[in-house]
Amino acid sequence: MAVFGLVSAISGFVKVRYLIDKAIIDNMIFRCHYRITCAILFLCCIIVTANNLIGDPILCMNDGAVPVHVINTYCWITYTFTLPGQHGKPIGTHVPHSGLGNDYQEKTYHSYYQWVPFMLFFQGILFYIPHWIWKNWEEGKIRMISDGLRGVLTLSAEERDNRHQRLVKYIYESRTTHNSYSFGYFFCEFLNFINVVGNIFFVDKFLGGAFLTYGSDVLKFSEIIQENRSDPMIEIFPRVTKCTFHKYGASGSLQKHDALCVLALNILNEKIYIFLWFWFIILSVLSGMAIIYSAVIIMMPTTRELVLKRRFRDGSTKQIEGLVRRIEIGDFLLLHLLAQNINITSFGEILTTFISHILPNDNGDTPSAPSTLEMAPMYPEIEKYDREKELLHQDDLNYS
Repeated sequence: MAVFGLVSAISGFVKVRYLIDKAIIDNMIFRCHYRITCAILFLCCIIVTANNLIGDPILCMNDGAVPVHVINTYCWITYTFTLPGQHGKPIGTHVPHSGLGNDYQEKTYHSYYQWVPFMLFFQGILFYIPHWIWKNWEEGKIRMISDGLRGVLTLSAEERDNRHQRLVKYIYESRTTHNSYSFGYFFCEFLNFINVVGNIFFVDKFLGGAFLTYGSDVLKFSEIIQENRSDPMIEIFPRVTKCTFHKYGASGSLQKHDALCVLALNILNEKIYIFLWFWFIILSVLSGMAIIYSAVIIMMPTTRELVLKRRFRDGSTKQIEGLVRRIEIGDFLLLHLLAQNINITSFGEILTTFISHILPNDNGDTPSAPSTLEMAPMYPEIEKYDREKELLHQDDLNYS
């Protein structure tokens, strides 16, 4: 029951949130990192630490000269080993278990199993860090400017129009000031890609250089003839290993005691890491595609036009082209994230009003700023933050 209680505690990472007080500040691939991947890693950490699922993680047997609890503890906190030259041999006739035999051969030492839960937990934190950085960089801007417009609207037509006018006023007056905002987003998106690729090599180092080809080796294993194949999962995560314990005898001479140890925990580890291999590969490919997509968005204005057209269906091609030419990448990102938090109708009305002020009229008149109508500022926190940045920038220029 304790295991199910812990599992339910991390379910909040993956649940779909359509709450009115929650704003969407990233894309689906970004959320795969800090929601799905974090939940997977924390769940795996809980599973490998739940002894009631598999019993004791290690059980060793010897000739009886060493108490069982002593040899169990010793082999767990030090290491065990297998013989790589003994894998793939017939069990019961040539070797007692895969990877076991006489000790006069090259040995592969295994001590990672005691660190697996700590590594999984640490990896879960690594995948959450980019989201934490972006969340603090973003400072709730999208949540504040879309307040009252998210979810099912219950506002009157007059109140909705008033909120739209205030939002347009903020977007118009804060043009060209959101480039640092967009830099933070693209930086965290790139950090996600570096993080997942780095984790692949990190786990490979942790498992002694066996993780990079782990998944492909498992796939090849199923295609090999039964008599000639050796399970790569057993080679990397052996279920039975050897352990050597030394102690003094009655006369003070050194005595060597061999033990066979059953690593029941590895039956879980092998499944966890084969799943993580496939998931990390898929996530790294998706993250790489997201980086390429963001680069295209930054370098090609026509792509930004297509993105806006999907949400602004009532706008003409000429209007969208003119809008994209007059805003910078930070302004575009703000509009793109805003479009994810409000319905298409509201976004269309806001963009129509914004375009009417930013683009010249058909008769050649210059664009006019949105009328204040003696309205109180709707976003005092943002405006205060922007004013403080301008003052700091002016102080730096004076100092220079």
